[in-house]
Amino acid sequence: MLEVENLTKIYDGGTVAVKDLSFTVKDGEFLVIIGLSGSGKSTLLRCINRLIEPTEGRIIWDGVDITQLSGEELRKVRRHIGMIFQQFNLVKRSSVLTNVLSGRLGYVNPWRSAIGRFPKEDVEQALGCLDRVGILDQAYKRADELSGGQQQRVGIARALMQEPTLILADEPVASLDPATSHSILRYIEDLNRDEGVTVLCSLHFLSLARAYASRIIALKDGEMVFEGLPAEIDDARFKEIYGEEAIQVEIR
Repeated sequence: MLEVENLTKIYDGGTVAVKDLSFTVKDGEFLVIIGLSGSGKSTLLRCINRLIEPTEGRIIWDGVDITQLSGEELRKVRRHIGMIFQQFNLVKRSSVLTNVLSGRLGYVNPWRSAIGRFPKEDVEQALGCLDRVGILDQAYKRADELSGGQQQRVGIARALMQEPTLILADEPVASLDPATSHSILRYIEDLNRDEGVTVLCSLHFLSLARAYASRIIALKDGEMVFEGLPAEIDDARFKEIYGEEAIQVEIR
């Protein structure tokens, strides 16, 4: 179980990105975080794995307070938290296979990984992950030769290499067309359903949240304004989350 307790993040300059958030995520849930750009979705996800340092509050995962960890203890926890990024975060000039193998950096000898020497079993695992997301035939191409949807599949394969029990997906389909968006989210859904991987996924479009979430939380100006089932977001809730001026057809 993941427990977020009174989480606050204030950036230098005084911007309050997340304010006093508290919620829990049960093992095996597919929790979607919705809200307008700037509502705090990315900050929340990046605080959970400490890519961003929280200002206040606690993040407890399986009884361990992640906010109190450092060094090797934090690295061990991060091994099992896969991250999928909006802009893919691939090394564009490196091969697809090398990018996927980077998901094992928390496990292998850093000197060997620095010169690109990974154990044979890791290479075989990486090829298996690429096969799983349907792009095994792209393994030896440069990452920047792939389409956006293919690059995001590389990002999923890289996360799979960590053998995660928790995946944080930060707007994973924001730059993709609708058909490709559903394709990417189905891969993440398969991990959640078939392997019990807990998923926290930030999305902008309510229609996608309704299609994939087991539960939704909504943020507005860094504060939680909704927590519940997808079907519970009616017109009144919609306006509370997105504002009176929101054009529903564009968000939904």
